[in-house]
Amino acid sequence: MINARHCLSVSLIAAALGPTASVPAPLARDKPPAKPAEVATRGQREAKDITYGSWRKLCFKAGGAPTLCRTSITGTFPTGQIAVRLDLIERDGDRNGRLQLFVPVGMYLQHPVKLTVDQGSSYRLPYTWCLSNACIAADVADPKIVKDMEAGQALVLEVVDSNLLSLTTSLPLTQFASAHKGAPAQTLEQDIDE
Repeated sequence: MINARHCLSVSLIAAALGPTASVPAPLARDKPPAKPAEVATRGQREAKDITYGSWRKLCFKAGGAPTLCRTSITGTFPTGQIAVRLDLIERDGDRNGRLQLFVPVGMYLQHPVKLTVDQGSSYRLPYTWCLSNACIAADVADPKIVKDMEAGQALVLEVVDSNLLSLTTSLPLTQFASAHKGAPAQTLEQDIDE
């Protein structure tokens, strides 16, 4: 039976010795980074007021550097503001290009952009940076998505806005293959004088 005197003795000894030695807790930097929590969207809507132009290929030649070509399509709101711009950027000699998407600010940046060609496989583009008037999602272009886009009819784009609503729009792909494989609509050249 433990009496009050025994408890008092143990307490005094513990106080005299100070904090007990223990294994130190790991520092925050020693822990693996936490994965962001998956966030469910609160609803979905389609952006119907976007008008898309034609696919267009522009190439750039800068003094001895490999030629850089950009096959692009732009969608605008009725006000004339750019709603979406999708670029496939390829450089001569590089095996893979870069897929780059511009969307208005106000998107939920932790949720990557989802691209689906003709209800087939989905591809994700993470956001890389934002400017004052647009956010850019970009990554190395998987050769499979480029082939799917060349053979496809529509590219469904899905983003999540800051209200956690899923927004979708459909970009036409009927002209993509001819623009991508064909001659550029314009080539801009810059010669370097030495």
